[in-house]
Amino acid sequence: MTRVAAVDCGTNSIRLLVADTDPATGELTELDRRMTIVRLGQGVDRTGRLAPEALERTFAACREYAEAIKAHGAERIRFVATSASRDAENRDDFARGVLDILGVEPEVISGDQEAEFSFSGATKELPGHEERLVVDIGGGSTEFVVGHEHVEAARSVDIGCVRLTERHIHSDPPAPAEVTAVRADIAAALDLAEETVPIREAQTLVGLAGSVTTVAAVALGLEEYDSSAIHHARISREQVAEVTHRLLSSTHDERAAIPVIHPGRVDVIAAGALVLLEIMERIGIDEVVVSEHDILDGIAWSIA
Repeated sequence: MTRVAAVDCGTNSIRLLVADTDPATGELTELDRRMTIVRLGQGVDRTGRLAPEALERTFAACREYAEAIKAHGAERIRFVATSASRDAENRDDFARGVLDILGVEPEVISGDQEAEFSFSGATKELPGHEERLVVDIGGGSTEFVVGHEHVEAARSVDIGCVRLTERHIHSDPPAPAEVTAVRADIAAALDLAEETVPIREAQTLVGLAGSVTTVAAVALGLEEYDSSAIHHARISREQVAEVTHRLLSSTHDERAAIPVIHPGRVDVIAAGALVLLEIMERIGIDEVVVSEHDILDGIAWSIA
């Protein structure tokens, strides 16, 4: 067993996984898994820079994670940064801050690397060997990965719940024209994904990350977020459509009153749900298998 700490810093959230890994058996024993909404990507699509307040929120979370990593005695740490820090002009400020706090440099990975980690994390424990499409809907980008046991094709496209919300949604609830604009961006991104990834050939759709797990929690009617109920739940396209319509028709306060929606996702979850629905409609698949295991687990396995 090797005790590792994996950190995934995305556009909307930063997450930590401390786990014992055994590559010989394929066993990963989770010791600590946590998530903090920091909105690192605040305004990046518009300004091209990481905002000072977004950096400070992220560094505060890093300090908390550093204490947890030390308490658990993790032997190795890997910090992976995704969409927002790829796009920002001042990403060096971010890198220096992380190095000072955690003692490791953040690896600003490519979309293809992000896809590889997501696929391995999500599928390692799924039974069967059918063709799978893994979709990781993030804050700034969405990764599409097709494969059996290993990645066969992957593409990262710039649609995510934060990016789409900041770009198009300015009414409460979203106006029809704003929803149409979001749909148009999603459709264009799906066209790009299909240039290199055969997304319609997959027999199973596996959905990852906060937008997908939140939609699942709402669809399941949970009163509080329950990872064990959500992990590997199968949510039909009809359920996704119902939840998406509800979120797009709700005001901010109405969404905030839904107990399973994290406060940091209230303003962006409608766009995230719409991304999932549009994907399912494009590929004509009837259900999504929801996974709580994702890029974090893939990062952990990469260290082991």
